[in-house]
Amino acid sequence: MTKQDISKLSILYLVQGIVLTIIATIGTLLVEQFTSVGDLRVPVMFGCGFSLAIVFAEGNIWRLVATNHPDSLTTFFTALSGFRMLLALATMFVYYLIAGREAMLPFFLVFMVFYVLLLIHHSVFFAKVSNRS
Repeated sequence: MTKQDISKLSILYLVQGIVLTIIATIGTLLVEQFTSVGDLRVPVMFGCGFSLAIVFAEGNIWRLVATNHPDSLTTFFTALSGFRMLLALATMFVYYLIAGREAMLPFFLVFMVFYVLLLIHHSVFFAKVSNRS
């Protein structure tokens, strides 16, 4: 792949990740609006912020690794998965310290929606990219 192809794929990954985050945010807020689950705005903000931070970091770092060290992409994907999981656990722990035990179930469920969507997007996108090259 050329540098231009990698740059286009990186931008595509960022755009898809942002759109997916917006869809998850709107969907969660609609669930809050039309059901009696309670206030989900704070969990949505945490999930949205986490999702956007991960998407921007993954897209930009992948572009650098793919451009400079294409042979180490497999190691990069493995390390990225571990880092994402550790960051998610740290985010949930920080929220637990801030909000307490009572608020954890709604937060966990909302956060997992964002996290699972990130996993699916990452897996599908990079599987297609790996098969293309």
